Amino acid sequence: MKLTQLRDLMAIVERGSLRAAARHLGQPQPALTRSIHALERELGEPLFERTAKGMTLTAAGRLFHQRASSVLNELKRAQDELAQRRGDMRGTVVAGLSIMPHMGPLPHVLPRFKAEFPHIRLKIIEGLYPVMERGLRDGSIDFYVGACPYTTPAAGLLTEVLGHNLRSVVGRRGHPLSGAKSLAQLTRAEWAVTSINVNAEEDLQRLFARHRLPAPEVTLHAHSSMTIMTALANTDLLALLPVQWQSALIHPDALAAIAVKEVLAAPDVVLIRRAELPMTPAAERFCELMRRYVQ
Repeated sequence: MKLTQLRDLMAIVERGSLRAAARHLGQPQPALTRSIHALERELGEPLFERTAKGMTLTAAGRLFHQRASSVLNELKRAQDELAQRRGDMRGTVVAGLSIMPHMGPLPHVLPRFKAEFPHIRLKIIEGLYPVMERGLRDGSIDFYVGACPYTTPAAGLLTEVLGHNLRSVVGRRGHPLSGAKSLAQLTRAEWAVTSINVNAEEDLQRLFARHRLPAPEVTLHAHSSMTIMTALANTDLLALLPVQWQSALIHPDALAAIAVKEVLAAPDVVLIRRAELPMTPAAERFCELMRRYVQ
């Protein structure tokens, strides 16, 4: 088995067809076909289903693709690590961040990191842990910083608690309920939640249930912090956001916290990474800067 065969497999999966993959790799399509056929013969399994619309992975292909992704990602990280340790500060750092680090640490960490590593390519993915887990396991994501997941991370992943956090009820300035002093006065409000990737709506319902209040009405699920902030600024929706929301891109003059008497605890802020393999020096430094700010 050759690394070029793994590269060819990845290109076909990412591009969806032999023709597009050959064009991307700059090689003749027949050569790519021979490469995949040789790999399938060696494995004794067909990896792709060939259709008029392109190529899709078989069940065996999906299993092999996951392993191949890990191999190629680790090789890339190894190259980056060796280069960085000899002073060539290039390569890529892929960070998965939830809404809290986007609003709190990132505006402070990013300028310092870029000053120290001007030639590192930084890729930031916004989301909560569940959508990051596969990338963490196959090495396509270096680490996750954000809200602690409700479920235990997969085997082989290490969780470090960076700190505790609080939330606040946020709405637009001039909101009809801006004078509310307790959650009981917000039971008729419409709410937005920040992700459909975890049970954020159930989390909000549990909060109200703990105070023996009826379940709130959730009318918006948002994938990103920008969506949630835009929605709050332009409607009468309310949301529970990390207290760091005041550092967000939308100016805080557009939004205001509603000072309810209840203490609204947020999930701990955690760092999750692979346990058995080191990160590159650049990734380690980004995590250290995040760690310092949160703590």
